[in-house]
Amino acid sequence: MRVITQIGILALLAGGGAAWHLYGEQVGLPRPLALLGLEQTAGQAGDPGRPAGGGGLQVVAAPVRVGAVVERVESVGSARAREAITLTSRVSGIVSAIRFEEGQLVRAGDVLVEFDRSTQEAERDQARAQLDDARTRLNRARQLRATQAVPEAQIDQLEAALRQAEARLRQMEARIDEMKIVAPFAGRVGLRQVSLGALVQPGQAVTTLDDLSRMRIEFAVPEVFVARLSVGMPVVATSPAFGGRRFEGAVEVVDTRIDPATRSVKLVASFANPDEALKPGMFMNIELTLARRETAMLVPEEAIDPVADRAFVFAVRNGRAVRQEVKLGTRLAGEVEVLDGLAPDDQVVVRGLQRLRNGQPVTVTEVTRRPMS
Repeated sequence: MRVITQIGILALLAGGGAAWHLYGEQVGLPRPLALLGLEQTAGQAGDPGRPAGGGGLQVVAAPVRVGAVVERVESVGSARAREAITLTSRVSGIVSAIRFEEGQLVRAGDVLVEFDRSTQEAERDQARAQLDDARTRLNRARQLRATQAVPEAQIDQLEAALRQAEARLRQMEARIDEMKIVAPFAGRVGLRQVSLGALVQPGQAVTTLDDLSRMRIEFAVPEVFVARLSVGMPVVATSPAFGGRRFEGAVEVVDTRIDPATRSVKLVASFANPDEALKPGMFMNIELTLARRETAMLVPEEAIDPVADRAFVFAVRNGRAVRQEVKLGTRLAGEVEVLDGLAPDDQVVVRGLQRLRNGQPVTVTEVTRRPMS
């Protein structure tokens, strides 16, 4: 797993009105070198830092860049269906009918497999006859009770016998229901694992059923990010099987525990899968977006003057170098995000700042956007 940062930038040169765009840069990739503008007056030629014609100290400056900063964490995971089961038999029986085709889309409640139930139906018919007999006996006894010819205890016994007969019939009907396998939810069945006429034992697998309309991918990120994780964060999944296709989803679950062995936390992301392109068990590359700031301010890292745990820059304002403390954010390749201390239209000194003092007059000889070496 590694953290990557992507930026998309739109910057306007101060006074020049020119615009430039940069999208999809990643940490570790080379940044294109380009000269945005050049300001130079007569008598100012020479190396930056050498006064010319009585002017201020010559410096090279760069404009603050305003753009989007996206922080992402990369991980890997395996896809699984939102609902997935292996359908098994609850009883021992001979397969009498198979009512599905392999790979078929079925609805909840559809009958998939039936077992021979002639024995169970005979037992049900017997239980039904016993119930009718118990009901007749009880009705006759209640009629005779009016003449006091039947004791109360006998009535109680007949009522108990009726309840037992009713329970017996329900039991037989339940056994008949067990002689078939139905789909508990809508989904797509897998390969058939039994044949017509086969004797199936309890617990034996018959087929699989997966709800592929939505997929879930479980992955892990280092615990250092746990305070920044939340349900709903955007996730992108990719696979070599689909080339450049990107599957967009969101975090559905953040685990409540840290794995002490890997010092990571597990997450589950959910993805819509209307064309069922994603299959259970597929290996997926994951990009989790931790944060996105659309109007971040970025300056070249050469402009930063660190002092202990503080950071400063020299901003060029009204022809003078103003030493300004700044609060730093994300570090990019050759650039640093500034969270506070600068304005979007500021310029910062990137060369010649070693000789600068706060408030010193300066002459900007070059305005550049390239990282300084």
